[in-house]
Amino acid sequence: MLETNNTSAVPSGAAKAGQEAGAACSCQKPAPHFPEQVTGMYVLARALKTIGIDTIYGLVGIPITEAAYIAQGQGIRFVGFRHEQQAGMAAATHGFMTGKPGVLMTVSSLGFMNGLTATANATVNCYPMIQISGSSVREPIDLLQGTYEGLDQLNVAKPVVKAAYRVNRAEDIPTGVVRAYRAAISGRPGGVYLDITTPALGQVLDHDVAEALLQMPVDLAPSMIPAPESVDRAVKMLASAKKPAILVGKGAAQARVEDLVKTLVEKTGVPFYPMSMAKGILPDNHPLSAISARSTIMEDADVVMLVGARLNWLLSRGHGKWNKEGKFIQLDIDPEEIDSNRHIDAPVIGDLRSSLEAIIAGLDNVKMEMDPAWVSGIQNESKVKNAKFLERLQPKTVPMTHWSALGAAKKVLEANPDVILVNEGANTLDDTRDSIDMFLPRHRVDCATWAIMGMGMGSCVGAAVATGKSVVAIEGDSAFGFSGMDFSTICRFNLPVTVCVFNNGGIYNGIGEPLDKTTDPAPTTLDINARYDKLGEAFGAKTYYVTTPDEFQAALTEAVASKKPCLIDVQLAADAGKESGHIGYLNPTPLIDITV
Repeated sequence: MLETNNTSAVPSGAAKAGQEAGAACSCQKPAPHFPEQVTGMYVLARALKTIGIDTIYGLVGIPITEAAYIAQGQGIRFVGFRHEQQAGMAAATHGFMTGKPGVLMTVSSLGFMNGLTATANATVNCYPMIQISGSSVREPIDLLQGTYEGLDQLNVAKPVVKAAYRVNRAEDIPTGVVRAYRAAISGRPGGVYLDITTPALGQVLDHDVAEALLQMPVDLAPSMIPAPESVDRAVKMLASAKKPAILVGKGAAQARVEDLVKTLVEKTGVPFYPMSMAKGILPDNHPLSAISARSTIMEDADVVMLVGARLNWLLSRGHGKWNKEGKFIQLDIDPEEIDSNRHIDAPVIGDLRSSLEAIIAGLDNVKMEMDPAWVSGIQNESKVKNAKFLERLQPKTVPMTHWSALGAAKKVLEANPDVILVNEGANTLDDTRDSIDMFLPRHRVDCATWAIMGMGMGSCVGAAVATGKSVVAIEGDSAFGFSGMDFSTICRFNLPVTVCVFNNGGIYNGIGEPLDKTTDPAPTTLDINARYDKLGEAFGAKTYYVTTPDEFQAALTEAVASKKPCLIDVQLAADAGKESGHIGYLNPTPLIDITV
């Protein structure tokens, strides 16, 4: 049985899955008469295509297999994964890269739960994303009667996403899609959950009735203009500062305002510090970059302007080493973010483009009073620290450390600035962020606000599919373990992605010992002898096993040039990397004696 009307043929296995789903929830309906009739799944595909969605990431099964085929028939690319969490990470990265919601499609129950991790992470990090999950019929769920995969998905999702909606009728699917899209991109972007019940997916409509439901929404992300008095206050505060600084967050990358950030920095001459995923909005080697002077900025700046950045834990919530007498200007689209951790002296509420345009225009009417010694001091400090830091990257030991391996990667990636860098791990994350300069916006993707592990392979796929550019992932061996099976997805879709696994045999390092001296491995121990390159071989990728910086540099150069799926196993020493994570000091009475 086939749905025509510009859709692809649906294999009998997919049709059978739909029948099983219907039987499982006691909602089997008469089959549509093609081509005059279609189902809710056709309506869903058409609604997504109408609003401009060209890619869906997901993993099929009851009740959405047929929907994925129909979406393909509508010209929407369906990128199938091995795990819903990675499909969700791909959708979130797609949203960050394009500014349009990435779409995740999952089955019900635990498939939905697997994907929800990524949707919650998208919400925290302000990535526009929509998770669409099929769900079982409502009545037995509401009465707790034990139906097939009978999870109340809408109410599970609500606390961790920006918005959540349920569709019970096929006629409401286009409205649900539009509402989800608007919620995902308007204001502060985030993850949105759209629950579509099996009866809605299987509901039969006349084709002309279904098509009449589709309309293109207008003004999906309207500008939010800041109040003139707030702009004036911020301009005067910045101009009067003796030691000002500009902190740029990934919100500025998301908003695509790199042109205005450049104008602001160069017009004022104020030093800037980019947060991790804001690296490249201005080149890291820009004369006014204060990346190497973070402590000085925190301790001495008298006015700090936050541009798409939040005073969360990544910035010590504005306390700790920060100048207690310093003042803050904050540009944000969400008024609830203001004063969340520290008093904000000059909030500017609006979308970043509108706010920056107004501030830059206002600067024409004031004179900057910045102390010239402030900028020269930061530049001199940066020069000394950068020279000293480069010494770390010189190879000194065999096997390699993180630093000597990164010295090799740095040469290749900085020679190929248009390659997107995906990065996660513990030491691997921190050291890569500090070592490798970025020169273009939205070319660094990492575990971001929550510092979660397990975004690597999904983000590689999302970045490559969304942009068509080459991607290099630098992964700790522990981090790679969360998502490594979806390296197969990279290979199946023949994406230009090179994955570098830094293997030091453990979480932090491979030399941990259990406290009680049992024969079990320590909690932080993995396998220093693991050969991750063999996993790449299993899926048909070009693979390398390297033990020296020269070997790594040669392998990475060749892999990037190939524009094919590649995996490089980078062998480090077991004692490379430092351990973190002990929080016993937070307890009044230590539970264990770690000196035993």
